[in-house]
Amino acid sequence: MKIGFIGTGVMGNSIGRHLLEGGHELSVFTRTAKKAEDLLERGASWKNTPHELAKDAEVIFTMVGYPADVKEIYFGENGLLANAAEGTVLVDLTTSQPKLAQEIAHAAHAKGLHALDAPVSGGDIGAKNAVLSVMVGGEEEVFKQLLPLFRLFAGNIILQGPAGSGQHTKMCNQINIANNMLGVCESLIYAKKAGLDPENVLRSITAGAAGSWSLSNLAPKMIEGDFRPGFYIKHFIKDMKIAVEESERWGLELPGLKLSLGIYEDLERGGDGDLGTQALIRHFDFAEK
Repeated sequence: MKIGFIGTGVMGNSIGRHLLEGGHELSVFTRTAKKAEDLLERGASWKNTPHELAKDAEVIFTMVGYPADVKEIYFGENGLLANAAEGTVLVDLTTSQPKLAQEIAHAAHAKGLHALDAPVSGGDIGAKNAVLSVMVGGEEEVFKQLLPLFRLFAGNIILQGPAGSGQHTKMCNQINIANNMLGVCESLIYAKKAGLDPENVLRSITAGAAGSWSLSNLAPKMIEGDFRPGFYIKHFIKDMKIAVEESERWGLELPGLKLSLGIYEDLERGGDGDLGTQALIRHFDFAEK
């Protein structure tokens, strides 16, 4: 298929690579052209604008930073909705607002296009190893059509319901991670204060009931002081704010989410927004700041 991809960041680059390795034609656009160099060397073609990319693609994946970026790419005279050919499938992998996903789907339907909101989880590791979890909102027929593409970079792909359902499911994912990351940090700092070897502690607790993706993949990085981003703090803050906004709209109180959000915001104010989410441990003075 002819596939367009907008946003070749930490995860997008690996996803694009898997699509190329699956035998598909890939055209790319990203604001920072340097981030697309690896894909271009592997055979992808460069497009100068989303407008240009939309003219020559059957499926377009987008994976950008914030809801404002999604709006800019999809709407307006130069956006995907105005320039994609009839029948094109638009797939937003960005973690964004459920209501925005619904707006895109409605606008796409009116123009003879199809749209899926399909945020992912698994970070840079999941993207590299093609085992991402994809949470999809949209029409079942379109979902089934794109399953072969999703399977090139994901191991867990589930249609959650109509437009916006994928984004709501991702909020559930992020709420869980927000609370879990606090637990991971607190257990490590407790181990250190107790005079234990944190790495040895991990060997015990990752195999038991406390086991989690964050404990297995991010706790070792916390111990090593490796804060390179698999997922940026600044983007996690964006996600948590969306979850807070949605929960407050329903009158739902989520104290664990708000606590985690507040600590991450403190780190961002201290200049850590471009670090990986595992840098939460810095709040607990586990390692030197």
